[in-house]
Amino acid sequence: MSHPVRGTGTTTDRRSARTAGPAGGGRAGPGRRRVLAAAAGAGAGMLGLGACARVDTAQATDGGNLLQRLRKQGTVRLGIAGEIPYAYIDRNGHLTGEAPTVAGEIFKRLGVPRVQPVPIDFGSLIPGLRSDQFDVIAAGMFINPTRCQQVLFSDPDYQVQEALLVPQGNPKKLRTFDDIARTKATMGVATGGVEIGYAKASGVPTARIDIFNDPLSGLEGLQAGRMDCFTGTSLTLRQLLATGHHHGIELTEPFVPVVGGKKQYGAGGYGFRPGETRLRDAFDGQLHALRSSGELLRLIRPFGFTTTETTTLTAKELCRG
Repeated sequence: MSHPVRGTGTTTDRRSARTAGPAGGGRAGPGRRRVLAAAAGAGAGMLGLGACARVDTAQATDGGNLLQRLRKQGTVRLGIAGEIPYAYIDRNGHLTGEAPTVAGEIFKRLGVPRVQPVPIDFGSLIPGLRSDQFDVIAAGMFINPTRCQQVLFSDPDYQVQEALLVPQGNPKKLRTFDDIARTKATMGVATGGVEIGYAKASGVPTARIDIFNDPLSGLEGLQAGRMDCFTGTSLTLRQLLATGHHHGIELTEPFVPVVGGKKQYGAGGYGFRPGETRLRDAFDGQLHALRSSGELLRLIRPFGFTTTETTTLTAKELCRG
């Protein structure tokens, strides 16, 4: 009795999700937080949250037995952050997006037929996982060394580059975070975004970084002239511009940030509690099978992903930095 995982999502659905539900990375403002809470409450009623057995929060040992428990209860709880196109609740109250679609298929193959969304702010995903609010992070979370110290990651199922939203004509000729620092431009970013670290590493001071609750409010801030650019992944920003008529705004060419002489690859995967290696390894096995067969690309293509966003990077490589 869970929300069905939908493998497709139209632009109209995504626009409605942004304006009438959590769609900005779980980074919702006061009004959107109320909607997010209502969606979570509605989900609890439809999914029978109270009937689902809670998993022991103790540190897993010997690889953990969470997969066995999930098979027994038949449902896995997915922590999502309401960001198009990664994971969100559409206007009809259905869980959709790249991450829950892939996770739903993998868990079905692992003998867990139902998924249950747990909407939460992006910045609360890791604490929420570690405090047993849900079983798996399925929000397209980037894998990096800092997060790897707190979460056990699957291998990534996609890779994206960064980009900037700028006023038409790009008057300050901004292309990278280094350009933002050099020109003393101001920038916006969604709360919890890795772009904050990239910008600071490039020399952009905190005072010139405006943090927004979600990408949509950031776009609106740019249109209102609050800053010179808004940063995010090229995929997120491309999808954001497709949700409506945003006159006077353009998207720059995608780029890979460089920090300390190293390229920073934006590759996202699924997060598990430390010690749950049996579940993570079983998940990775099915993920690799999907990738090899071409089924992975078929699953994520409806959400704007192309062969450009596919990757063969591993969590081990990304955790090393």
